[in-house]
Amino acid sequence: MSKGFFQVPTAINEPVKSYAPGTPEREAVAAQYKEYFNGNVDVPMYINGEEVRSNNTRNMTPPHDHQHVVGTYHLADKSHVEKAISTALEARKKWSQMKWEQRAAIFLKAADLIAGPYRAKINASTMIAQSKTVHQAEIDAACELIDFLRFNVEYMSQIYAEQPDSNEGLWNRVEYRPLEGFTYAVTPFNFTAIAGNLTSCMAMMGNVVVWKPSDSQVFSAQVIVDIFKEAGVPDGVINVVYGDPVMITNTVLDSPDFAGLHFTGSTFVFKELWKQIGQNIHNYKTYPKIVGETGGKDFILAHPTANTKQVATAITRGAFEFQGQKCSAASRVYLPKSTANEILNFVKADIESIKMGSPEDMSNFMTAVIHEGSFDKLAKYIDAAKNDSDAEVFAGGGYDKSKGYFIEPTVIVAKTPKYTTMETELFGPVVTVYVYDDKDWSATLKLVDETSEYALTGAVLAADRYAIEEATTALQNAAGNFYINDKPTGAVVGQQPFGGARASGTNDKAGSAQNLLRWVSPRLIKETFVTPTDYRYPFLG
Repeated sequence: MSKGFFQVPTAINEPVKSYAPGTPEREAVAAQYKEYFNGNVDVPMYINGEEVRSNNTRNMTPPHDHQHVVGTYHLADKSHVEKAISTALEARKKWSQMKWEQRAAIFLKAADLIAGPYRAKINASTMIAQSKTVHQAEIDAACELIDFLRFNVEYMSQIYAEQPDSNEGLWNRVEYRPLEGFTYAVTPFNFTAIAGNLTSCMAMMGNVVVWKPSDSQVFSAQVIVDIFKEAGVPDGVINVVYGDPVMITNTVLDSPDFAGLHFTGSTFVFKELWKQIGQNIHNYKTYPKIVGETGGKDFILAHPTANTKQVATAITRGAFEFQGQKCSAASRVYLPKSTANEILNFVKADIESIKMGSPEDMSNFMTAVIHEGSFDKLAKYIDAAKNDSDAEVFAGGGYDKSKGYFIEPTVIVAKTPKYTTMETELFGPVVTVYVYDDKDWSATLKLVDETSEYALTGAVLAADRYAIEEATTALQNAAGNFYINDKPTGAVVGQQPFGGARASGTNDKAGSAQNLLRWVSPRLIKETFVTPTDYRYPFLG
């Protein structure tokens, strides 16, 4: 039994290391990258604390060097998924009863492991598997995941401390039970931190998890498994299966014990999962919780009073960091005619100075997109813009997949505000610009709000405070994360809770207590100290 009200360590954001030439962290990650790149890792599934291998394997190849094999991973069949579910349900019997401070200690230890002995490992694996530069890997795989773990422990303690009032003669209290059944985490390729958070935040609240990572993130997912295991996550609490997403999902959603979905990925897939859960609703023992963060068509809107160099930098960083493969990446831009040429020329100069190549060369600002399917899709839209009278490829526009899936940072200038690349989510280093007449500022606000089905992130840059106020009001539903005089990317755990609405998800704000509350089922306990013995009330006389 607990013997105290425990105060957890105060969460602070993990400092981002510089990886400047000559620093020890640069040398450590370079050595680990080389070891991983020249090795041949064998990644098993992880079920009930055991490494599980199958006769069906697939190669892992870096996007920036797609003919080079760095390892293999094992794919599940239906029996593996069924075992993961039954194992999780068995583990729940003890895990759901474990005192919260014991669970907290496990994930605080995981954070310290990432900050220390696993930092180079998780960053190097992310650089290889997802073609992130060392800076992008550091802010994602190391710092953001550390922040998720530490801040979520603090949020968990705050949730448990939130209690109702009690009147004389009785005591009201609330316990925050884990969901009854098991939860399902479906995680994307683009953020190692998302993969670690979607699983750990549910487990932290006492839930058990079946986890299906993206096939393009298996390498760094294995490092997360190693960290959780060393941190002391008990067998069966987090089970990992790889392979056919349709088979795995069907098996999970067919179980009457399915209790929750934590998802990050495409809007279409999330809607299909929601529909499937609805169709199965009569089979479940409880109403499943559904939390999802999906797509975006994120905007930058510049007012005529905006500083042109600041706008250009917001575009370059917002659109091209990590090859534009962030849910929050700037994808459509609205520039006033009076300053558009100056801003575009600044961006063009930025693009001409950007180096691309392997993340092993730490002077590269960009690397490859994630796989051939993404490359081919982006190349198709770039070629269409080159041949379309309604658009102009203003900068970039080149691509080459002979060694890696490299797409140049590309700026398309559209002559119409509803041009296809102003509306379609591309998920790559391609940004489309529409130039509006300065006098049409207010009309452009309406255009920004109505152009996209998504509502994840957006940014307005202006010096005029009236314009900022007008935009903040007009675009209140257009972005769940709204940035003033900044790029629309780079949310920090504990500072900018992240999520959007409309077709961008359920807006349950990862990196906040709001998200953790979705993974509990509160029970109110009212205890009366002197119990009545007569049914009659005074009004009866």
